[in-house]
Amino acid sequence: MSELVTGEAVALELRPARLPSRGLATLLDLVVAVTAYVVVSVVVVVSTASLDDAAQIALSIATFLLVLVGGPIAVETLSHGRSLGKLACGLRVVRDDGGPIRFRHALVRGAIGVVEILLTLGVVACVASLVSARGRRLGDVFAGTLVVRERVPAARSGFVEPPPPWLAGRFQGLDLSAVPDGLWLAVRQYLGRMGQLDPQVGWAMAVRLAGELAACTGAPAPQGVPPAAYLAAVVQERQVREARRAFGGVPVAGAGGAAPAYGPPASYVRPAGAAGVPSEGPAVVDRSAGPGTGFVPPA
Repeated sequence: MSELVTGEAVALELRPARLPSRGLATLLDLVVAVTAYVVVSVVVVVSTASLDDAAQIALSIATFLLVLVGGPIAVETLSHGRSLGKLACGLRVVRDDGGPIRFRHALVRGAIGVVEILLTLGVVACVASLVSARGRRLGDVFAGTLVVRERVPAARSGFVEPPPPWLAGRFQGLDLSAVPDGLWLAVRQYLGRMGQLDPQVGWAMAVRLAGELAACTGAPAPQGVPPAAYLAAVVQERQVREARRAFGGVPVAGAGGAAPAYGPPASYVRPAGAAGVPSEGPAVVDRSAGPGTGFVPPA
């Protein structure tokens, strides 16, 4: 990812949580989990007092696995990465590309957390978090997740400019399964910071990212569509699909349909004299959506 984002792209869009806030959130979660474990264990012991020792040991192990291991996994899965401790500290577990986690991510984090948090009293998790550049413990590394801060000042977060309305729904049939998470994150970083970049540098980065994205999807950007607008439209399509999966197929705004037609914003247009950027070819007007929807690329 580092080779796709230059120094002009400034800050990381996702703000990783550091050890102090993560430690406090984990401590709160452990207090809740241990309290629930003690209560459930007392109930199990009282209820199974007539059983033999082997059965009581088996029930004790099952209680440990269900409450201290299965409980956090279920909470993170159902809350999309926001346990009670993380909610109190303003943290959230997300995928490396910024998307919501699923059961497999929570399962890997929970299973490895038994060793690096419960069995070693958090020593392994603290060491791994201090060594990692983004404060990730071993469970995050193997699960492909990241704990980020949700409550940050609004002025510090990059605004991702939406794609032009005339591109809405144009990439509904695009296969996005082969696009790696690192490329998604690089594209989102670029879209959030492209207004701060030098126009020629920003255009060159958009061309490179669009080429990488087209190579992964197997479908190049339509002729006449600026690379930044292509990136924004494909990212929006991915967000629409994620929202449909998360909310059970509820219609999401921006998923398609008619939209007002006008030209692309100035940030999507190639600056004059952009060095090292291939020409877009002759002017092309796309009138498939009706009069006035075409875009003539700059000379």
